Formats: sequence, C-alpha cells, structure tokens
Amino acid sequence: MAFKVLIANRGEIALRAIRACKELNISTVSVYSEGDKDLKHLKFSDETVCIGPSSPLESYLNTAAILSAAELTQVNAIYPGYGFLAEDSNFAEMCEKSGFKFIGPASGTIKSMGDKITAKTLAEDAGIQIVSGYKEDIPKNEEEFKKIAKDIGYPIMIKATAGGGGRGMRVVEHEDDLISHAEITMQEAKNAFGNEKIYLEKFIANPRHIEVQIVGDGKGHAIHLGTRDCSMQRRHQKIIEEAPARNINENALNKTYEACTNLCKKIKYEGVGTIEFLYEDGEFYFIEMNTRIQVEHPVTEMITGFDLVKAQLRIALGMNIKLNQENIQFTGHSMECRINAEDPETFQPSPGKITKMHTPGGFGIRYDSHIYGGYLVPPYYDSLLAKIITQANSRESAIKRMISALDEFFIDGIKTNHSLHQKILHDDTFLNNKHTINYLENEFLKNVS
Repeated sequence: MAFKVLIANRGEIALRAIRACKELNISTVSVYSEGDKDLKHLKFSDETVCIGPSSPLESYLNTAAILSAAELTQVNAIYPGYGFLAEDSNFAEMCEKSGFKFIGPASGTIKSMGDKITAKTLAEDAGIQIVSGYKEDIPKNEEEFKKIAKDIGYPIMIKATAGGGGRGMRVVEHEDDLISHAEITMQEAKNAFGNEKIYLEKFIANPRHIEVQIVGDGKGHAIHLGTRDCSMQRRHQKIIEEAPARNINENALNKTYEACTNLCKKIKYEGVGTIEFLYEDGEFYFIEMNTRIQVEHPVTEMITGFDLVKAQLRIALGMNIKLNQENIQFTGHSMECRINAEDPETFQPSPGKITKMHTPGGFGIRYDSHIYGGYLVPPYYDSLLAKIITQANSRESAIKRMISALDEFFIDGIKTNHSLHQKILHDDTFLNNKHTINYLENEFLKNVS
C-alpha cells in the first residue's frame, strides 16, 4: 500500500522527516506558515500547503487548518515531530477521530504521561524510582500546605503537573517563600499550559540529567536504545547532549533499563519516547516521559545505527519492524552541539538574514539543519538553527572531532552560540565529565570571558 504523510512541523525536524519518508517510499505533504515560505524542506516535499500567518497560534498550532490540509491532500497520517502539537493529546485524539493516523502514541497515552502526577504513579508501578514528594491536590489551608512541605524537607521543588520545556518549575528553600512561589508557579502554569495544578517534590541539588531512549510497537513489545547525558544545560534547556552517559552505576542502570521497558510494555507504548531522570550518588530519579522524538535523537542513532524517525513511521503505518533488544549494538560515543540563533552572552534571540555560512563535514560528522546562505531567520519560532553531531570510538575522540567540526563551521549575518560551544569543549570540568545540570549556569558562565 502506498502511504502519504503530512508533516505538521517546520525547520530541521521537518527536513529530517522528509528524508526518512523518501527512504520508505512515502509521499509527503508539508504545511507551512506565511513566514516560512522559503524553508528548505518545502523544496523536497511532494506537496505543500500554507496554513496561516507567521504566528504559531495561527499556523503550526492551528489544529483546524492542519486537519483541513490533511483532508484536502488525502493523507494517511500526520507526523508531529517535536514541539508544537507533538505532545498535544487533544490534537492526537482529533487525528484519530478524523481518520488520520497520529504518528506517535495513542492520545490516551500522551494524556497520561503528560500529567506529571499520573506519569509518576505509572512509573513507580513499573519499578522506576521517583523523587519523594506530594502528588495529591494541594490543600487550600496554608498551614496544612506548609506542613506538607516541611515533612518533605527543604529545599523543595514546586512543579506544574502539565509542565514541560523548563517552564512551571520553582525551587523553594525557605518556608517564608512557599506560598508566594506556589502562587507564581500556578499562574505561570495556567498561562503556559492552561492548567494551574501543581505538585511538590524533594529538590535534588546537584544531579546529572540522564535519559533513556525507548521504542515500543504498541502491542506490548518494547526495547531501549541506551542512555543520553544532557547535563550541559541552561535554565533547563539543553545545549550539548551525548550518548552513552558515562560513569554510571551499572547495577542501577540495568534496573532502570528493565523498569523503563516494563513501563512501556504495560501501557503498550507505540512509537519512540524518552524517559528522563535526575542521577545523583548512583541513583536514578524519574523526571518525566516525553512521548515524542527528541531534538537530541541523532546521538542515539549514531551509536546504534537505529533510525528512530523511520521506526516512528514504520510502527505507525504498520510497516514491517521487529523490536529485538539483542539486535541493538552500541558503538563508540556520540555528541551533539545545538547551534541557536542567539547572543552567546545574553542568550537573547538573534533573528535576521544569514549572509554567509559554511557547514562542517568529514568522517564521523553529521550535520542536521534547514538553514542556508540567504535564509531569513524569523523571530516567531524556536531559535534552533542546526545540530552538529560527531561520533568516534571514545568520548575524548568525539570531543576532538567536534572541536574540528566547530572550527569549520561559521554563520555570518546573525549572532549564534557557536563561540559558547567552543569554550565549553575546552573546559576541564566538561572534558573530565564532571559537570552537572547546574554547572553551566552557576559556575562556567560566571567565570568564562
């Protein structure tokens, strides 16, 4: 059977999806906003449909326009990528009811794992260790609320149940700040997610951010594709990712692998997903599950040879795929640097026209991007421009290869965080793999010149 897929996204991930579709002989329809008419992937798509003005709310988040485009072009399925509607259970349900296959988990699964409290309960039931805390409804009585926080023990973390992307989170170190911080977090959550519900958990002060890549066929079979270390981050936004995570307690890791696959088998997870953890003192603590492809998925592909986007398509469309853990082999080490259109010192967005650029290449170097010389970087969307990925036999060699790749790479016309990456890759703490999620913001950026 011939398939046709609508790609409900833009930029790098849209181009990545088109490449995977071409390899599988799947026809593609790409939607775009008025401000994105010059995107590279549109030139390679079989069909294109404009779905609205540049504003995301009027285009890439406009579910009615996307579903109308799907109906007009008579597609079989819709590929959401990451961001926008990728973890919107309502959109997934609309696709299901409209007769389009949503390329990802079932809407019910997205909803369950998108609610942080429900997700923690499911994870704990599967044998995944969670951070101690309070996941019931927060009492209206302030004294009761304070007692709960005191019993957990300060510092505590207030989180929005529907949170994500580093939003809806706040650390409380003293009881005097509890009520005000809770109110601010609730308002932030309501504005960002339409849901003001919050929960409390013990704040883990200085962990690493480790994640496990999983793949499920929706029929009760699931495998893992190892770990990624995403500890180099600022304000909960990842900057450098690598695979596999090094210096991890082997017993704890094997237990976590088993628990992760158990969870996916229990909920009959369909497609690719990532289970994220805080890791400290040899212990894994569940953060959340992302029910989509991750920005950093290439590092996993590089060490396993497993095409995650093609797997998404094959599983969703009922194409032949066998998930066998024994067939997954890990080779060497991979690293990814996210190149963003932003000032490397202030981190303010830097839209504008790219006047000149040069991309890196060579053995063991992968470059995923949608930009080109003359491209106008719009101010409306995420600042991600490109991902530079290296793979080598060891972490040290992967870093050296990345340094060489960054030396080759340049963009003129706009500011990027290119120089920040270069500085990080020469930092002793990073080179010795001693950094945690707090290192970049609390130490490195304060000392770098």
